[in-house]
Amino acid sequence: MFGPAFSAGYGATGPASAAGFSAPGQAPAIVTSEGARPSAAFGATAGDVDGDRAIIWSRTDRPARLVVEYSTTESFANANRVIGPAALEATDFTARLDLSGLREGQRIFYRARFQSLKDLGVWSEPIAGTFTTPPSRSSPRDVTVAWTADTVGQGWGINPEMGGMRLYDAMRQAGADVFIHTGDTIYADAPLQAEVKLDDGRVWRNLVTPEKSKVAETLAEFRGNHRYNLLDEHVRRFNSSLSQFVIWDDHEVLNNWYPTEILGPDAVHTERSVALLAARAKRAFQEYTPMRFEPADPERIYRACRFGPLVEILGFDMRSYRGANSTNRQPTISEESGILGAAQVDWLKRRLLASPATWKIVAADMPLGVVVPDGSAFEAVANGHEGPPLGRELELANLLRFIRDRRVRNVVFVTGDVHYCAAHYYDPAQAAFTEFHPFWEFVAGPAHAGTYGPTGLDRTFGPQVKFIGIPRGMKGNRPPSDGLQFFGTLRVDAKTHALTATLRNAGGDTLYKVELPSERRG
Repeated sequence: MFGPAFSAGYGATGPASAAGFSAPGQAPAIVTSEGARPSAAFGATAGDVDGDRAIIWSRTDRPARLVVEYSTTESFANANRVIGPAALEATDFTARLDLSGLREGQRIFYRARFQSLKDLGVWSEPIAGTFTTPPSRSSPRDVTVAWTADTVGQGWGINPEMGGMRLYDAMRQAGADVFIHTGDTIYADAPLQAEVKLDDGRVWRNLVTPEKSKVAETLAEFRGNHRYNLLDEHVRRFNSSLSQFVIWDDHEVLNNWYPTEILGPDAVHTERSVALLAARAKRAFQEYTPMRFEPADPERIYRACRFGPLVEILGFDMRSYRGANSTNRQPTISEESGILGAAQVDWLKRRLLASPATWKIVAADMPLGVVVPDGSAFEAVANGHEGPPLGRELELANLLRFIRDRRVRNVVFVTGDVHYCAAHYYDPAQAAFTEFHPFWEFVAGPAHAGTYGPTGLDRTFGPQVKFIGIPRGMKGNRPPSDGLQFFGTLRVDAKTHALTATLRNAGGDTLYKVELPSERRG
């Protein structure tokens, strides 16, 4: 879709004092009115840090070229300068650089600026950010990964009167190295109203933009949904503080979608082809996500990044290759019963088997054992049947059996989608299907959306609820102002190699913590 020319920089490097940059504290060489400068209002972020590489992403508002300088010191002493691609209308003025040759175990400071293509002497203000590179084997250190899901859903948008998206500030203060967004990064199918009356009589007042006033159908509307999140200062500040690994789920397109779906005449969308909506949505998602594209398959979302000897992150795509939502009781693996697809499952097996990382963190956009209904059909893996695997469960059973048989150890799943936080332990001794090694799944979210209660667990893989972070009998679609917004962290100790999973609320308070010892392979 975009190809290497979009995802990679031009590779020109030089001293940071080259044209367009000045020493810290100095004014730019050419002073011009703010209206004549390319915008820097959307911030910048790093993504897909893998070995010595990192993506730097930003967006401007007009034709301009992205230029990045970076250093291992905040003073930008001995900084490198990289000339990047032009941000043009074709990518909604987004641009990215794929930096390489970064030193291990370093904090990287970067400044991104846009050079106007109409007047090469006019530059945007600098956009500052930072991230860490993976530690080396010779200089190990602890690694912390944070995750959540579900942003601006169920009608809850940016409310400046109530502090905006405050959970993002709590995550920033947690000091993670890497952030995983496990999907529902936007709610393209959930328009915002200017005001929503709360149960206590107060009024929730949303910031509303044209693109958030209706369901997204055009490419411009999907793009506008992504831009909306960047209007929040907490989101922009968080994005600039670490690197990200982002996957998608359903609401980047519409609720519970699958590729062969055709919307009925009662749908609020005028475009009935979900395949067309999904193609537009995927383009916008990739434009606004700091992900690295696969040259042979630039539309592919599933991928992996290794963060040093302790952690490898593997991201699912449980949307693009699934069959139609159904009763989910097919007796064999097929295109109809699949949710990951044969190519993705084979890739995941190869990557898990080859991974030298102590912990393999699998980011899934939906839980594995939670029953998620879609009317009379099923939306996720589980089908509510207590017996042997059927339907989409067959792919999961195949994968779990492979992990057991090939003695791949220290695999943990993180997910979101269901709008509450929980810790699940999958135990073959309690399962209908027993051919797997025990594992944990941790659920977090929403980040800024309605909070709901659980719908129940399917016993096929023996999940046990070790913790759930919402009150029993809670009314559904609780607003962010109720404080029931959640994220999690996984911290791997460099000395013991143990992983500590922690579930936290919007204030950053610890709700649940468990330490998992590292197991030896074999």
